[in-house]
This record gives sequence, structure tokens and C-alpha cells, in this order.
Amino acid sequence: MTDPIMRVPEGALFGMGNPLLDISAVVDDDLLARYDLKSNNAILAEEKHKPLYQELVDKWPVEYIAGGATQNAIRVAQWLLKPSKATAFTGCIGDDEFGRQLSQRAQNDGVTVNYMIDMDTPTGTCAVLITGKDRSLVANLSAANCYKKEHIMEPGNWAFVERAQVVYIASFFLTVSPDTVVEVGQHCAATKKYFTMNLSAPFLCQFFKKPMMDALPYVDILFGNETEAATFSKEHGFETDDVSQIALKIAALPKAEAARSRTVVITQGKDPVIVAHNGQVKKFPIVPLDAESILDTNGAGDAFVGGFLSQLVQGKPTAECVRCGTYASSVVIQNSGCTFPPKPDFH
Repeated sequence: MTDPIMRVPEGALFGMGNPLLDISAVVDDDLLARYDLKSNNAILAEEKHKPLYQELVDKWPVEYIAGGATQNAIRVAQWLLKPSKATAFTGCIGDDEFGRQLSQRAQNDGVTVNYMIDMDTPTGTCAVLITGKDRSLVANLSAANCYKKEHIMEPGNWAFVERAQVVYIASFFLTVSPDTVVEVGQHCAATKKYFTMNLSAPFLCQFFKKPMMDALPYVDILFGNETEAATFSKEHGFETDDVSQIALKIAALPKAEAARSRTVVITQGKDPVIVAHNGQVKKFPIVPLDAESILDTNGAGDAFVGGFLSQLVQGKPTAECVRCGTYASSVVIQNSGCTFPPKPDFH
């Protein structure tokens, strides 16, 4: 019998996001304090954070990893879907060495990249500051912040959207090109493709509420973690801290393609994954790991999404999508950054 992975069409999973080169280092609490950073958080760099990147390179042993939340999820999905060329990704990079590194590393992972290249702005970077089991992400978007809707509308680039069966964005992209998100979301609703999105970070639920709510009607599957869900609840007056109830309320928000009910998937670290759909909540256990096995939680959420989408694009049921998501996450947190062994062991 033919392996079902072999039947996934080329480019069936398409991601749009902020491609960043991660500069990852194990640091101390003093560095976080000096830059006013929290140990388990994700923010956009402000002016006060600009010296951080050079300080990392100068004073700490760093590792360079192809990153950006959406690109990470797509890389993980591709890892699980090899040998097919099932995934593609777009975003904006600079015409520089970091950009060439990013492109090469993504392609080495089997992802077809279709970057917009900004000739005047350097490739974006993300400081990944690891303290114990936690990570603090400080993204300096640079060229990633320059993506334009005109790029995706060019016929050769729109072909990636046309080919896709599932589209994924992290909400970080809403800070860059919300009109691109809505355009592609409308296409997915009209053609009954899956449009999927991640809440991504609490600050996005707080400060980018309008673009998030403009995109949400097109979202068939929404991902997030318990902290992001709690922030969303507070911002929208849900008046509950119960994650299951929050997931149900988000699932019930207005939807453009009403025939397909929205699914909301909330991860909770070591606690069960919550899935809300059609007024019901199901809970799925995660893959348990000893604390000693966990090397780095950076990329755990992205890996979960990548695993989930690798099964969705094969038409697998939600329970199997979640099972693969928890598998992928368990693998990635035993490695540094969003990295993984050469071959998966998912059955």
C-alpha cells in the first residue's frame, strides 16, 4: 500500500509569516533584568533592546537557527511529510548573508521558499534567551516587517495560494501585512480551504486586536496557549479564566464560511490539550517527559502546530492531528531551538 504521505500534493500546506534568523543562547537572569525582559515571553524589540543582539554575539556562545514562528511550524510539518515537497512559505528577507542562510536552511529542511526580498533592509533576527527551561524571545523584524500584499498578488506568487489546501499564519504576521492575511483568508473561505491561525503572543491579543478580529472570521482552526487564551478572554470581556470556556467562546465568534464550524486548539504546557468544536470540548493528553529530558521549550508551540497541520493536510481526524502535534512538540523540546532529528518516529 502506498504511504499516504506520498499522496500529499506539492505545496498543499502554505505558510505566510515573518522569517527570522534566531540567535539563540543560554543566558542568566541578570541579562533579562537589564533589558527588562520576562523569562517566558515573546515581544517585538524596542529601541532599548537594539544593543542586545550584538551583546549576545560578543559575550555568549550563540547558535544560529532558521526561525520565525510560522516558518518553524512549516519546517516541522515538512519534516513529518518527507519525502513529499508538501510545504511552501513566504515572507520578507533582506539581500544579505543572514537572508541567504535563512533561505538555504529552510530549503535544506525541504520547504519551498518564495521570499520577497527587500534590497534596503537587513534580514530580521530574533534573540532567543534561554534561562533554565524557559525562553524569552525578542524579535527585531527588520525586513520581515516589509512584506507587501503586492508580492502575494503577483500571478507567480498567488499560484502558491491557489495550490494550497491548508494555509497557516502566526498572528505575528498581523503586525506586518494584515491586508495580505484578509485577502488570503477570503480566498480560503470562498474555495473552502482550511485557513489556520495562531494567537502567538499575549501582546498581539492586546495591541493588535483589530487586525486579529478582521482575520478571525476566516479562521477555521485557531491555535494558542493558555496564557494567550486568558489574555484574549480579558480583552474581549469573556469574564472567565476557564480555558475550556474561553475556547468555546472563541469558536463561537462570527465566521465567514459558516458551513464549517471553527475549531479552537489550546495547549497548556504539561496539561492536556483542549479542543473546542461545535459547542463541545475534548481534552487530549500530551507526551509526558521527565524534566531532565527537556532541553529548550523554544519552538514547542510551533512544533505542535507543525505536527497538527502535517496530519490535517492528509485529511486525518482531529484526534490524530493533536497526537502528532504532541509528538512533534515532545521531540523539539528535547533539542536546542526548533530543531529535530533527521527522521521522525511517528506511527
